[in-house]
Amino acid sequence: MEQLTEQDPTHIGPYRLIARLGEGGMGLVYLGRSELGRTVAVKVVQADHAQHPEFRKRFAREVAAARRVGGDWTAAVLDADTEAAVPWVATQYIPGPDLTTVVGKTFGPLPEHSVHTLANRLALALRAVHEAGLIHRDLKPSNVLVTVDGPRVIDFGIARALDSIGGDSLLTRTGMLIGSPGFMSPEQVRGHELTPANDVFCLGAVLVYAATGRLLFGATDTGLNAHLFRIAEEEADLTGVPGSLVPLVRACLEKDPAKRPTPAQVIERTATDRDEEWLPGSVLAHLGRRAAELLDFAPQARGAQPDPRVQVASSAAQPQPTSYPLPPASSPAPNTPIPHDPTAAPANSAPAAGFGPPAAPLPGPRPAPVSLGPAGVDRGPHARRWWGLAIGMLAQLVVLFDVSTSTLPHLLYGISADVGMDHFSEQWMFVGYALAFGALLLVGGHVADLIGRKPTLLIGLTGFAVSTAVGALAAGPAALVWSQVLKGLFAALITPASLGLVAAQFTEPRARRRAIGLYAVIGLGGSVLTVPLTHALSSWRVSMYVTVLLALVALIGTATLVRDRSGRRTSTRFDGLGALLSAFGVAALVFGFAESAAAGWGAPIPSVSLACGILLIAAFARWQSKARSAILPTYPTRTRDGFGASLTLFLVGLALSTVIAPLVDLLYANVGPVPTVSVFVLLTVSFLVGSVPVAGRLLPRIGPRALLVSGLLLAAVGPLIQLATGDSLPGAYPTVICLGLGLGTAGTVLYSTVMDGIAAQDTGGRAGLVMVNQHVGAELGFALLVGAAGYRFELGAASLLVAALIGGLLVRARPPEGGLAADNGLLLVENGRVTRVPAELRGLELLQEISRLLRSENVTMTKLGTDLTLWHVEGAGTPNPVASRLMAGYGFEPVTGSAVVAGPVIGHMPVPLGSDAAEGLVLRLER
Repeated sequence: MEQLTEQDPTHIGPYRLIARLGEGGMGLVYLGRSELGRTVAVKVVQADHAQHPEFRKRFAREVAAARRVGGDWTAAVLDADTEAAVPWVATQYIPGPDLTTVVGKTFGPLPEHSVHTLANRLALALRAVHEAGLIHRDLKPSNVLVTVDGPRVIDFGIARALDSIGGDSLLTRTGMLIGSPGFMSPEQVRGHELTPANDVFCLGAVLVYAATGRLLFGATDTGLNAHLFRIAEEEADLTGVPGSLVPLVRACLEKDPAKRPTPAQVIERTATDRDEEWLPGSVLAHLGRRAAELLDFAPQARGAQPDPRVQVASSAAQPQPTSYPLPPASSPAPNTPIPHDPTAAPANSAPAAGFGPPAAPLPGPRPAPVSLGPAGVDRGPHARRWWGLAIGMLAQLVVLFDVSTSTLPHLLYGISADVGMDHFSEQWMFVGYALAFGALLLVGGHVADLIGRKPTLLIGLTGFAVSTAVGALAAGPAALVWSQVLKGLFAALITPASLGLVAAQFTEPRARRRAIGLYAVIGLGGSVLTVPLTHALSSWRVSMYVTVLLALVALIGTATLVRDRSGRRTSTRFDGLGALLSAFGVAALVFGFAESAAAGWGAPIPSVSLACGILLIAAFARWQSKARSAILPTYPTRTRDGFGASLTLFLVGLALSTVIAPLVDLLYANVGPVPTVSVFVLLTVSFLVGSVPVAGRLLPRIGPRALLVSGLLLAAVGPLIQLATGDSLPGAYPTVICLGLGLGTAGTVLYSTVMDGIAAQDTGGRAGLVMVNQHVGAELGFALLVGAAGYRFELGAASLLVAALIGGLLVRARPPEGGLAADNGLLLVENGRVTRVPAELRGLELLQEISRLLRSENVTMTKLGTDLTLWHVEGAGTPNPVASRLMAGYGFEPVTGSAVVAGPVIGHMPVPLGSDAAEGLVLRLER
């Protein structure tokens, strides 16, 4: 306990304040007494938090739930006022030190039977918390108070209200780890949704600390990054844990939450009939003396007291970064303690989560630091993300399979004959789908960024399956046309969400190249892949039913196998004006192309439509440069590579539509269905070979420009061979081989270039841009085919040659000179300038390099969103204008002096920024 200061209030609600118990990120904790003499711990919320209506609502809900927590091993919530100018809550005061003080400072590790009893009582407390509908989420030694008759758990549920804070005071969603690094579960480290099993993992960590006196995974031995990596990936060291408790503790520390025991099972395994005292006699005597001190404590007299709202407001703060020492630049291994121990809290206190002043490091042996491994190793959940890739590819294939149903000649003839389609209905079956799909692609990507890629996929696949089923049951042309329009709408959600999911989950360069390469096979060559499948079906209705079945498989797979752990937009604002401009602009272009094919390029309606589309797209681009929650943030779109790749994708889409459709007609009319299927199977295999083995291996070695140009030139050879050989089957084989190898290679380069350097929360919009370019280019190609029926392959070859020229001029070569240093680095922000610092170093040596750049060993690490980390030194001085602007964008206070921006660290070690990400970020910071 500490004496009250002159700034502290004398009363909070009906309680007279006696002493200070603690101070932390949520506010202050006081020791108070009621008029009847009951001693309580009063927690007062910071004024900044109280200003957020959503925080108040959630705080009230959490307090109400905490009141329902029963059981003998928790500190009950006694009173609260969640509507006060400064909300507060009063809990039962526990007259005893916390477990950190008992084990770490006073007596050392507890004996076996004490740890056994501790496990039983903490499990009883957790069961009571969970039965009230709460998850503790911050079970640690400083939240376990030790008394004569047993331990007590405090601060259950209250800290969850902090999740609701957004905007400029974003405290726990960005920049702060929810929990204490020494006592966090793997799902907390990875940012997954938490369940009651999270508390069981923390229980295991507390038991290890109680039995050994050391923090699990060596939290004080290296920086935060290394510790979090150990939590996520390594097995716990249970040396020193009594043998009778090892199986239970190991079960609690399972990485998979589903494999951990429930609190009820822990209670059953730790039940005992022993009547002896649960703590050694010396500890019990100390607890008795500490309890007696409370009776003798008297507050000192003070002067006039200010309004408590003023006092609490003065302690309010912006989101707090996490400060950890970096290894000394002169030493290969860290040897400095963590100055802020998240497990520590003042004795005799019952603080809320995050309360408590800094304490000295805990004693105990220091295990040798572990190797973090090379930067090229992605430590994420491999099975989950590769499942995400598979489901994303399947979802995109579902969309393309449906398109084949309405474009292949024999199925299209069946549709017209069965439902009596006239020319107008047949035309609008295509145009309606194309309009809805193209107009909403960017909007669908924006929705995926706002609500998440997985929810968007679920909505899109559900709607697509239902609308396809309606089309399959259609008895007339009107129902079929409207089902096509609805399918286009939901396909516009599926397509950007699936590609955005892949880009967001694969951040390590090598794995991303492989993933993007595989997806490009579907994105560019999926229309080819579906030809053999739909040729095997004799009925268009059967084909639609197969589409429904595939959509349901993708839907179930998305719901059960996909775990989108990447970030989403912290701002929930929908870019309404951007959505309208993009939707009407793309729709006007698509409609203008369709009408030009029907009425001629000089007709007034298509000409006006195309002019309006160009103006709307220009207005959209201008709006995106200043919109606060833009569909397409400016930082990636201003790079020359991104613009060149986008324009090249437009031309590739044009070329595919002018080559594939005529090739289908040619083969089906002259050689029959079986040879046609064999040709397109060969084309699909060629796509796959060009994408994964060729582009995946050569891209990091020779750079994107050379690979892109060579791939497009090889693809252009394909239609030229077809022209030279005529309408013969032998000529079709070399045509499709060149086309598949070339476009598979170029497609991987284009997709990787457009999607590289994009923050996870922006991948949906960027994926929508990729697909809009392809779609508009394809619609232009279909329109040109009508007026250039005799020059179809010439048009495709010319488009690919122009694409090669543009790609060669705009996409940079970036040969990897000097290995990793040329392609990866850090950003040093100082004196208003941003400097690229090449970095071949990894792991602890990388941290030493950051320490050297900032000329300090005690550096504050601030997590920004999901893709960036900023390192800086706390201190007075003139704010760093560039770094402060970056910090302000995520709700943090200005920083002074130099700063270093690096890549992601949570879940695995810190890595330098890739070249594309760094270039985009430099542009963003310079603006």
